[in-house]
Amino acid sequence: MQEMLNLSENFWTNKYKTNKIGWDLGEVSPPLKNYFDQLQNKEQKILIPGGGNSYEAEYFFKNGFKNVYVVDIAKQPLKNIKLRVPDFPESQLIHANFFDLDNQFDLIIEQTFFCAINPTLRAKYATKINAILKPKGKLVGVLFDAVLNEDHPPFGGNKEEYLNYFQPYFKNIQMEPCYNSYPNRQGMELFVKIEKV
Repeated sequence: MQEMLNLSENFWTNKYKTNKIGWDLGEVSPPLKNYFDQLQNKEQKILIPGGGNSYEAEYFFKNGFKNVYVVDIAKQPLKNIKLRVPDFPESQLIHANFFDLDNQFDLIIEQTFFCAINPTLRAKYATKINAILKPKGKLVGVLFDAVLNEDHPPFGGNKEEYLNYFQPYFKNIQMEPCYNSYPNRQGMELFVKIEKV
């Protein structure tokens, strides 16, 4: 196995500076948009970790969800959100490491963050999600269901592997193949919904 890249703030900042952001769809992915459109409670506190340019946060905000937070290790994508959505509260664009957060949330949206962190941090990710979700809170999003890269993101995986991380903390876990993935992700994604009891 090749040596793992250092996935530091500088690494991600350079990705934005050089526009090497192949994961960025330029819009909300269809599985997430479909889920968002079913949500009724616009007061819930929502987190998008490793949010990047976060079209998800923009979509939520423009549809009346004002309690939406984005955390990213790089500053540039947070600036990009503010440029697109000038009214988005600065205090809800958090320049920090996800693992350092100590707030609590009703809903956490997973979109290309889990596949971007070093796979050795996946168990820690599940622990952190459990710690920052309120009771009855949910983690909802998409995870890759495919073999991908070993030494740089995106990192792949499968349902069996993911269940190992989440089952110690969560009882209500749904992971099903996406039927409405973005065209270049067809057959490669699981829609995930995990509820904290």
